[in-house]
Parts: sequence; C-alpha cells; structure tokens
Amino acid sequence: MSFMASMELTSEQQELKKKVRAFVEEHVIPVAKYYDETGEFPLPVIKEAAKIGLLCTVVPKEYGGLGVDALSAAIISEELGRGCAGIATTIGGNSLSSYAVLIGGSSEQKRKWCQYLLDGKLASFALTEPGAGSDAGSVQTTAVLDGNEYVINGSKCFITTGGYASIYTVIASTDTSKGVKGLSAFIVEAEREGIFVGKHENKMGIRASNTVELMFKNVRVPKENLIGKEGEGFKLAMQTLDSGRINQAAMAVGLSQAALEAVVDFVNGQQRGGKLLAKSQYIQFKVADMCMAVETCRNMVYKVCYLKDSGQHFSKEAAIAKAYCTDTAMWVASEAVDIFGIYGYMKDSPVEKLYRDVKVMQIYEGTNQVQRIVIANNVLR
Repeated sequence: MSFMASMELTSEQQELKKKVRAFVEEHVIPVAKYYDETGEFPLPVIKEAAKIGLLCTVVPKEYGGLGVDALSAAIISEELGRGCAGIATTIGGNSLSSYAVLIGGSSEQKRKWCQYLLDGKLASFALTEPGAGSDAGSVQTTAVLDGNEYVINGSKCFITTGGYASIYTVIASTDTSKGVKGLSAFIVEAEREGIFVGKHENKMGIRASNTVELMFKNVRVPKENLIGKEGEGFKLAMQTLDSGRINQAAMAVGLSQAALEAVVDFVNGQQRGGKLLAKSQYIQFKVADMCMAVETCRNMVYKVCYLKDSGQHFSKEAAIAKAYCTDTAMWVASEAVDIFGIYGYMKDSPVEKLYRDVKVMQIYEGTNQVQRIVIANNVLR
C-alpha cells in the first residue's frame, strides 16, 4: 500500500480518535488550567487514562495491551496535545520509556515491563544528565558488573514523571573507555535501594508533568535487567528517540489545532469598528496560514507513521517531523497570541498557556538544532 492510499484512517483509528477526544473533553480540558496553575501532578487524570488503556498503548496485544501502530499512537498524542501538553507529556512518557524494552528486550523482560503498564503504573526514560543533554555520548552514570548484579551510580536530570514512576529505563556506561559504544540500557525498578528523587523542576510550561532529578547511589540490579547486550544502550536510546519524536510532532500538531480553534472562536465573537474580526481579510489570511500549517504538519506526521508501520527507515523523517511540527506550533501559538492582542497575554486567555507549553517541544527529546544535524547527516552521507 502506498502512502497516499494509507492517508485515510481506518474505522478502528477513527473510533480511537473519537474515544480519546471524548476522554480529553471530559477529563483533561476541564482541569488543564488548574494543574497548570498549581503545578500539581494530575494523578486523577492519569487514573482515568489507565482505565481506557492509554498508559499501555504500545504494549503488544500478546501481552494484554492495545498494541497500536505508529499512526494510532500519533492520533492519541495529537488528541492529548490538543487538550493539555503537560498531561500529554505524562501519558506519553509511558510509551517513550517502553521502546527500548520492546525493541531490544527479552520475552521475559517485555512481559515484566508490560505488566507494570497494564497495572496502571508509570514509567520513565532516564537518559539526560547535567553534562549530557543533546550529547548522549557524554553520559557519566556508570553500571559496573559485580558478580550477578550491576551496580549503578550517577545522576539524571529533567526526567519526566521521575518522581511518580514505578520503573525506569536507565542509560548508563558499562565501559567508560568506549564512549557511546560503552553505553548500555537497564530496567531499574523504582523500589530498589539507593534511588533518590532530587529537585522537582518549576517549569514555564507543561506544568502538569512531573520533571525531576534522579540520583542512583550503589543501586543494584540483576544481570537479567540488562536490555539486550552491553554496548547497545546508545543504539536503543536513539531508536527510542526516533519513535518518541513522531509522538512529539503529533503532540505539537494537537497544540497547533487547539490554538487554531481558539482563534476561530475568538474572531467569530469579537468586533472591531462594528465589524466581526472574522470578516477582516487580514485576519482571514492569518487564519488560512495557520490552517495550512496545521494540515501540512499533520500530513507530515502521517507520512513518517506510514514509513514506520511499513518497516521502512524513518529516522530522518522523524527528525524532520519533530523539528518542523514543533517549530510550526511555536509560530502558530505566537500568531494566536497576536490575534488575541493584549487579551492573549492574560492568564485567563486560552492561548497564553499554549504559548508557554509549546516552547519546550523545540528542546526536549533532542533540540531542533540536533534534529537538523540528524537530517543533514542523512542527506549528505
């Protein structure tokens, strides 16, 4: 099947979209402002998400999960992003942290990991460190083999849901002399002795997500918690981020859609000089440009999903989608604030939160500058 032939959503995907939108309308949008203002963790929302399987969307059907394809996962991310980027980030973290296990883990590891998600538990992907953000090769956390156990020492920062996760995927060096070739991936249960949650970050946006520092002090995990083989951690991390970037792009499309909808409602209800703003050709051109941008980004996400679902290489396209869709979402949110005028700058404006939430999308899971490096390396090789 060609990409063009696959553009139409299946009946199952259409039903999934309706189901997630209904969840967002009932459980996310009404409380998004509250969690943004308070910075509290949206545990009641997460519990409701667990009831309809949103915490285990990538869990294969043979393990009891939804086993969704890339396009279905993107549909979920877009709908959640339309409701609240912070809550979407929290729910999406379960998928991000699962990819390494699902790609490189043994059957027993997959079964164990998936059961956590099926039980409604949260998971975290622990890669970033104070000196190793975009440069994953600079990871300083170590995992030293001691008999039948690895002993993990180090610290991670800006870890999504780290303070509430029951299980982590941790990237650590098993051979510091080999750089990225010495990195390995581990399953680490949160109840293990020696794991400490440090600083809880007070963020500008996505405030409904929990972002913390994690410290590992002589944390012992059995050898069977090694995902794949020693030295495969960097590859697994990059494959994880490739898939994660698709969902980030989709989330950005959802935020852009929310901004566009807010603008349409605003200009249809506001008059200037006795004339509806919606009748102004200047406003019409802006709305048209925003609409074109949203549709372009959505099609871009669908294309990379098609590549992944059909088993083709998609690293370059994932980087393109992540960079383009998040940059575009930043522009769309800015345009929305401009159209609202001074009202767009007020806390009770529907677009003020969107403007704050979107900025981090250009930064996390690989900055958009890093995405351009990935793209260039693929094009120029």
